[in-house]
Amino acid sequence: MGSVSFKAQFGKGFIGDVPIMLAKPQTFMNASGESVGAIVSYYKIPLKQVLVVFDDLDLPFAKLRLLPKGGHGGHNGMRSIMNHLKGNRDFPRLRIGIGRPPGKMDPASFVLRTFNRQEREELDFTLQNGLEAMRILVLEGFDKSATFVNSSKHLTV
Repeated sequence: MGSVSFKAQFGKGFIGDVPIMLAKPQTFMNASGESVGAIVSYYKIPLKQVLVVFDDLDLPFAKLRLLPKGGHGGHNGMRSIMNHLKGNRDFPRLRIGIGRPPGKMDPASFVLRTFNRQEREELDFTLQNGLEAMRILVLEGFDKSATFVNSSKHLTV
């Protein structure tokens, strides 16, 4: 992740012997498709080899869900990505649950707030599972990765 290209922090590496690219768009979230679309187009990446990782208000906090394709679910970043992929939605995505805001809290404020210590610990555990899911996805395929992700794993405190 040592360079900036395509409006993203950008890096290349390997999982096992498989070359990978990692990009973290540096645009506003609502415009992340500008970055993703440019990378996919420039490198001619098949959509089945694109994995979009994003937060999701509709999943409980620290829950992962891996899906082979789907809609944007109201997520403006995903909407932007789909628009920049010519409306195509046939790419896998790893959703990371952040839960719903409490009470009448503004969703934007909720999404941008700092996590407390317990949330950080739980999220660190979840992100480790997400990294393992990516390793399995690259080396063993979508189905094995989905089985790993979509079976419940929780931090026991």
